[in-house]
Amino acid sequence: MADLLWGKVYYKDQYAGTLREEPGERFVFAYDKTYLESVAPAIAVTLPKQAAPIINESGMPSFFDNLVAEGWMEGSQARALGKRNWKRFELLLAFGTDCAGAVSIVDPEPEAFKKFDIDATDPKDFAVLQSRASLSGVQPKLAVVKDSRAYRPAKRGEVSTHIAKFASPHLPDIIEIEYLTTIATHALLPNEDVVEMEMRELEKLSEPALIIKRFDRTNGSKLHFEEFTQLLNMKSENKYNGAYNDMAEFMKGREDCLPADIYRLLRRILVGIILGNTDMHLKNFAMWHTQEGLRLTPIYDQVAAALYHPKYQQLALKIAGAADFSIGSLKDKHLRRLAKEFGIDDKQLEQMTAEIETRLEPAKTAIENVKDVHDSLKERLIKLIGKRWNGTFRLIGRRS
Repeated sequence: MADLLWGKVYYKDQYAGTLREEPGERFVFAYDKTYLESVAPAIAVTLPKQAAPIINESGMPSFFDNLVAEGWMEGSQARALGKRNWKRFELLLAFGTDCAGAVSIVDPEPEAFKKFDIDATDPKDFAVLQSRASLSGVQPKLAVVKDSRAYRPAKRGEVSTHIAKFASPHLPDIIEIEYLTTIATHALLPNEDVVEMEMRELEKLSEPALIIKRFDRTNGSKLHFEEFTQLLNMKSENKYNGAYNDMAEFMKGREDCLPADIYRLLRRILVGIILGNTDMHLKNFAMWHTQEGLRLTPIYDQVAAALYHPKYQQLALKIAGAADFSIGSLKDKHLRRLAKEFGIDDKQLEQMTAEIETRLEPAKTAIENVKDVHDSLKERLIKLIGKRWNGTFRLIGRRS
């Protein structure tokens, strides 16, 4: 591979342009002339369709940076490249054929990746190599395909239909907690779209996995969306460097966003707080690109992180003007301030929380009815919900 890398960028199956590394930290993205003349959309809010190249002087443009794998998958990909030190762009070129959303990037010199240094006896590492998928998130995960009733790791060139998440060594209950939290979210917000998932095993892997249906895939086609780190022009590593109202301000500033989605976004954040999801960072919220404009995607990555350990008690983003805010310190006054930042008045907030309150018992019942999760974990989540409601939400609408 040449020292200065470049790749071909595709929107779905359509060639969109090139991303090129230049000396220093400079990157240049240029749309293909044919793509510019087509009716295809800009591939990102921060990369508008234009004839002039788009230059970024400080590393990969944030849209592409957020397509690079994180955590366990990033380490597995780096091992495959046989490098202790690697460029994020190298990983994206080698594994960017199946990214989140509708955009992919292909290395024009694939011969450079003939020799992978990977332990083929490790089924997860081998599956990462085979699929060439790039997924964010720190825990072990694989791109998978559903064949009939069975799930298997995706092969190179396949469009994956699902994502399989596995337990982490230091967080052994993480997939069960996400499963329970997602079911509770669906019960608390029955009219919202929430990702579909189930607890299963993959072919050739003898350990449980949380199998999540990809909301950005349908009938073999890729759907276009962006996470808020991408929308806000932030690198992936900065996903915790922001405030919840940053997302609301972005939506308020665009004519193609709906006020109703701002209301829905606040409601999702409030439900996340009730469920102890302290890890709601900017990559855990996203918007579709539609013909009518930007619209919220289904709810995903709902995990009651506060169940893990005392170190997971701080909210991921700033709330009510404060960073590293302990979830146990949240009061109704902080939620009122958050609502005002979203443009939601006290009466609307009271109506919102009153609707959520009617769903508390159905949510507890839904948790209790979950199979394949031990009762002690279900009891802990139900207790957490009660504690969060009584400690933060109960007085909304009851103060004079």
